[in-house]
Amino acid sequence: MTRDWDARSYERVSGPQAAWAERVLDRLALRGDETVLDAGCGSGRVTRMLLERLPNGRVVAVDCAPSMVAEAREALDPGRTSVIEADLAELMLDESVDAAFSNAVFHWVLDHEALFARLFAALRPGGWLEAQCGGEGNVERFNEAARKVGDREPFAAHLAGWAGPWNFAGPAQTAERLREAGFEEVETNLAPWPVTLEDPVEYLRTVCLGHHLERLPEELHEPYLEAVATRCGSPLELDYVRLNLSARRPRV
Repeated sequence: MTRDWDARSYERVSGPQAAWAERVLDRLALRGDETVLDAGCGSGRVTRMLLERLPNGRVVAVDCAPSMVAEAREALDPGRTSVIEADLAELMLDESVDAAFSNAVFHWVLDHEALFARLFAALRPGGWLEAQCGGEGNVERFNEAARKVGDREPFAAHLAGWAGPWNFAGPAQTAERLREAGFEEVETNLAPWPVTLEDPVEYLRTVCLGHHLERLPEELHEPYLEAVATRCGSPLELDYVRLNLSARRPRV
């Protein structure tokens, strides 16, 4: 994730991400007094949901996007949250955490071997990792539409042949990588989760096509967004596929 994000816009449009997070948080068995890593905290919207489940605990919230970190620091209680700007694949914490949580983030990290190794190192013995991200087949139809638009002028000079910045891994591959990192009690699966967008253009600008827009001159941003949205039709449904993963660091 080399680009920065529009954190204020993300806070507005991230309803789907909040809905996914609710399910992942339900899997994370908490007493309420733990220290939990939020691996990819974004604007802090989901971090607040995590804090509600930790009345006597605290969160170490990490994100690599400067605007997200600034927004999260403004939104979250500094007495109960430490917000750190860092690349998850290079993460080194000053303290171990009882559990790690992540939502809609891991598919932005290209090196999953390094990612899982750093998360394993961040956990105390016996600590759980509960996460969800885009998995194999995620937004395949949508990305094909974006590629088709990008292959024609005036966009082709900037986007033709570009494969994108994503890592949509499969469950078997992910389970193997988790075990190689040292995790046990590993469970992974894919779950289709189509989403119909209420504000397609802002959502696409902020979430799905931000990396595309980085590669385009500013005068082509709106034409590209509108062309992709038109090609996808109305209502615009994104064919999300979520990769769920659960794993534990051995107790000894």
